[in-house]
Amino acid sequence: MNFIWVFMIIISYIFSFFAGTTDAVTKSVFDGCESAVSLVISLLGMMCLWTGLLEIAQKSSLTEKIQKLLYPVIHWLFPSVCKNSEVAGAISMSITANLLGLSNAATPLGLAAMEKLEKRNLIKDTASDEMCMFVVINTASITLIPTTLLTIRAAFNSLAPFEIMVPVWIASIISVLSGVLCAKICSRRKSF
Repeated sequence: MNFIWVFMIIISYIFSFFAGTTDAVTKSVFDGCESAVSLVISLLGMMCLWTGLLEIAQKSSLTEKIQKLLYPVIHWLFPSVCKNSEVAGAISMSITANLLGLSNAATPLGLAAMEKLEKRNLIKDTASDEMCMFVVINTASITLIPTTLLTIRAAFNSLAPFEIMVPVWIASIISVLSGVLCAKICSRRKSF
């Protein structure tokens, strides 16, 4: 991937040299860097807020209540996961972070859940059905509050940053349902 970016930058400068627009390209590079830094700073505030709330939820008993609330769905998706196990807790926290649109916070939670699923896996060089299902759910996660998108839209002065909520809900629900359906079909075909 780094090779592609370096190649694109070199080609851009070569073409700008022959077109006589090297100054414009250099100015746009610095303008892009400046806007990227300001965007990251605006995203940082929102991520700190939601990650802090998620940490408070973990310290309180809220995560256990969320785990109990999500357990029927988790049990249907992961039939071998016990109700009060560490695996169910890790999976429910990852799903909760994804529901809140905290993909950056969901990544370490998802990795922790995947490590716990790997410990339960009997065939170490092959992903289990539960591991595949978890990857599908984490990748195509349902997002109730698209925090990152809302922050980006607000940072770029959108007149209505929340108008994307319903399309995000529809798209994420469709992607999760189709992913879960495909994973269930593949796991059944493998068992035959």
